[in-house]
Amino acid sequence: MLQLDTIDAGYGGFQALLGVSMTVNAGEAVAVIGANGAGKTTLLRVVSGLLRPTSGTMIMEGRDLVRTPAHKIVETGIAHVPESRRLFPRLTVRDNLRMGAFIPGARARFSERLDYVYTLFPRLKERESQLAGTLSGGEQQMCAIARALMSGPKLVLLDEPSMGLAPVIVAQVFDLVRRIRSEGYTVLIVEQNVRQVLKVADRAYLLEVGRIKAGGSAAELAASDDIRKAYMGI
Repeated sequence: MLQLDTIDAGYGGFQALLGVSMTVNAGEAVAVIGANGAGKTTLLRVVSGLLRPTSGTMIMEGRDLVRTPAHKIVETGIAHVPESRRLFPRLTVRDNLRMGAFIPGARARFSERLDYVYTLFPRLKERESQLAGTLSGGEQQMCAIARALMSGPKLVLLDEPSMGLAPVIVAQVFDLVRRIRSEGYTVLIVEQNVRQVLKVADRAYLLEVGRIKAGGSAAELAASDDIRKAYMGI
C-alpha cells in the first residue's frame, strides 16, 4: 500500500530522516518505535505532506506522493491523527468531525460517516454538542481518531496517541487502536510506549537518530534484548 524508499527530510540545516525505507501493507498495523527526537513525528509529517522530503520516493497505491500537493494527499486515502490531537477546542465534537469530512467525497457522505464513527465511538455521540476543548484526554484522542476516520481513509497515521495521558487512559487509547484495526483499517503508528504498541502492531521498525536500525515482526522486536533494555526498562 505505502512504500518509502531512501527518504531524506529535515528542517532548515537539520536533517531529521536519513535514507529511510519502509513498507506498509494493506490491512496491517505497522509501528515505528524509538526515543524522543528519533524522527518519528517527522516521518509521519512527510507521509501526510506536511513536510516535503529532500530526496527519495514515496508511493501510495501507485501514486507518487512526493509529487502530490499536500492538500491532495488526504484524497489518496491517508488520514493523519497528529501529536497532541490538535482538535479545534472551541468547536463542538460534531463540528470537529465535520472538519474531518472536508474533502468532496467525504462531504457527500457526511451523515453516513457520522453515523459510522458514532457507532464505533458511542461516547462521542453523547458528547456531540460539547466543546472539544472540554473533553477528557481520552475523549479528545477518541475525537481526533474519529475525525480522521470521517474522510473514509485507507491508511491512518497515528502520532504518539498515548502522549501526555494518565496510565489508565493510555490503556483506553490502545483499545481504540485495536478497535479501528478490527474495522479493517491499515495503521501506521509512531509511539514511545514500546511495550504497549508492540502488542497492537503486526510489524515494527526501530528508528534511531533518523535511521531505520531494525525491523521485523512486532513479536521479534518485543523479544529483542537490546530493545527490551533500551526501551522497555527490562
